[in-house]
Amino acid sequence: MKSTFFRSMAVVASAGVFLISCTDDSQNPTETIVPQNVLPESLESVVYNQGSYEIEGSYIVVFDQKVTGDVTSKSAGDYTASKSAVRDIAAKVFNGAQLKGDAIDHVYSKTLMGVSVQMSKEQATTVANDSRVAYIEKDQMFTLAPPPGKGPGSGGGGGTDPQETPWGITRVNGGATYNGSSVAWIIDSGIQADHADLNVDVSRGYNAFTKGKDADLATDGNGHGTHVAGTVAAIDNNIGVIGVAAGATVIPVKVLSGRGSGSNSGVIAGVDHVAANGSAGDVANMSLGGGFSQALNDAVINASSVVKFALAAGNESTSATTKSPASANGANIYTISAMSVGDNWASFSNYDNPPIEFCEPGVAIKSTWNDGGYNTISGTSMASPHAAGLLLWGNISSDGSVNGDPDGSADPIGVN
Repeated sequence: MKSTFFRSMAVVASAGVFLISCTDDSQNPTETIVPQNVLPESLESVVYNQGSYEIEGSYIVVFDQKVTGDVTSKSAGDYTASKSAVRDIAAKVFNGAQLKGDAIDHVYSKTLMGVSVQMSKEQATTVANDSRVAYIEKDQMFTLAPPPGKGPGSGGGGGTDPQETPWGITRVNGGATYNGSSVAWIIDSGIQADHADLNVDVSRGYNAFTKGKDADLATDGNGHGTHVAGTVAAIDNNIGVIGVAAGATVIPVKVLSGRGSGSNSGVIAGVDHVAANGSAGDVANMSLGGGFSQALNDAVINASSVVKFALAAGNESTSATTKSPASANGANIYTISAMSVGDNWASFSNYDNPPIEFCEPGVAIKSTWNDGGYNTISGTSMASPHAAGLLLWGNISSDGSVNGDPDGSADPIGVN
């Protein structure tokens, strides 16, 4: 059997979004994982293994183009056709494992040539031995904690309070109205499309969920994605807050449910959609992450040839080199750590450079929320969209370095 199969079964950790952080940086809530809340509807379908939540019977299979050839090249301009070509390869490979076509879930053709598939461990072993397969990973749960509690000045309403400029927007020299044509792809829990402080284009978005309340791409059942979108691009309109690139178009790529859960395979599908539909100058923000995943890192690296990526470093107070997609590296990939007011390191933030390029405001960040409201929360999820907004303006400059970086090499503070 290929060693890659053994390796992926052992070391590909879950993509649970940002573990519990210290609370001494702010009185505002910080994103937190609560393990008893991460399981999906069917408890029997998930197994806790070596710090990860593996989705039993679900795998990500990446094909070896050196063996199969690039079957997507003939249909490079047609996303549907290129995915069909990959599905055909999968059907041929899976025939030997006695898998039917309906076992395939997601198909990837722009960032990976591969699929996610439901199969037994025995079938996975057969597939891993096929020369056309580069590697296999067990699928994992992606999860956010339940929606964070309301911080000061947050809650519903939204349209009546005077506009304010959050401290992070001021620190990075953001807030000017964006008049460019590029967009921000928010790979998250969705965006509340009718929020008065956001310009949302649902028509270009992607939804990993096809049924239930999460199937509505115009909604965000969690609030997290809407918060991220506001930091990037809240409108300068006399209400609420202002984003770094005020008024820029934000596109929802919903890969996390209202419960804050999803799958690694679904996140990769979202990244694949961005690569297929994005343009040069666009930015994708991923305020999510977890244990190392070769498939997710490969997807982000390949997609970065099309759009720029801002990635949250993670909230585990540990090295970002062990996390995905934070550990993905490339010319158009920016992994972001977090700081508080006064340019002081946020104690929850992950560290190490590489992969971290910049530090951004991530403590007590006020931004848009569900029901037309606003919320103040903390996390590297809040730092990354500051960088995404800066990338819409062009290259990120630096203005000093963060105080107290635990790796001994202070991250530069990214500004416009």
